[in-house]
Amino acid sequence: MDRNRVSNHTTAPLPMDLHIAAQQLINGWVLGSVYGLIAVGYTMVYGIIGMINFAHGEVYMLSAYLTAIALALLAALGVSSAGWVIVLVLALTVLFTALWGWAIERVAYRPLRAANRLAPLISAIGVSLALQNYVRLAQGARSQGVPALLDGTLRLGDGENFVQITHQQILIVVVAFASMALLAWVVQRTALGRACRATQQDPLMAQLLGVDVDRIIAVVFALGAGMAAVAGTLVTLNYGSFDFSIGFVTGIKAFTAAVLGGIGSLPGAMLGGILLGLAESLFSGFVNTDYKDVFAFSVLILTLVFRPSGLLGRPEVEKV
Repeated sequence: MDRNRVSNHTTAPLPMDLHIAAQQLINGWVLGSVYGLIAVGYTMVYGIIGMINFAHGEVYMLSAYLTAIALALLAALGVSSAGWVIVLVLALTVLFTALWGWAIERVAYRPLRAANRLAPLISAIGVSLALQNYVRLAQGARSQGVPALLDGTLRLGDGENFVQITHQQILIVVVAFASMALLAWVVQRTALGRACRATQQDPLMAQLLGVDVDRIIAVVFALGAGMAAVAGTLVTLNYGSFDFSIGFVTGIKAFTAAVLGGIGSLPGAMLGGILLGLAESLFSGFVNTDYKDVFAFSVLILTLVFRPSGLLGRPEVEKV
């Protein structure tokens, strides 16, 4: 495949400011899709046990390394079709990352579920540091890379003022929304989803009615890790490089997206991710790229101050 192939669609050239805004909106939509996928893990865990899994960013980081391992394995087996490679890499990475999510629940959360609420938080931070340093020691501190699988760019406009979106970015948006739609269907239409919602509403009553609450909580951790794996795989294939530290900042931003949209709400996680991605991208394009992280964390602070329940979240009502 020609790595320089570009699809041109000639339209009237955009004014410079509109051109920049349009390009940043495209970039922000792609970035927000990634944030939304990772935010789902935070919102599902919080919704079912009322705790924040601060090891979730490192789960995203692990998925990047698992993507590279899966690519090497498929290359050794002689699989060369880009379509099949992407599908198989996604499947393998999601599977093994979900197992990591399940293991984190068993090791860091289940033994401390009846303890003070601060104990699981400290345990999750410990798991985060342990995973980060384990990967650094096992894989090295230098950045790793993977080859590009999808080439080509869709270009809109003519002359100097054009906007473009790569085929890989299109894949990110399509797979992100397809994954969210599938997860929403599972939660709303299946027996597993009903068990998850029952456990979220009243764990004790769900257990009395025959729901295996321990299994459901473990499945929720695995599902959240699987969604982070989708994001990690797509981002790794898009940018081609990663290292052991990528999970921290990305995880905190995804947490910001979950809070912005309303932590505990699946639609809120994706909405918060899209809004944060758009805001951060526009800030980078029109203000300053160096302070985009400061801007993202400022959004978190303002959300917690003025609307702690988020855009789609419901305020907690304490029954007396």
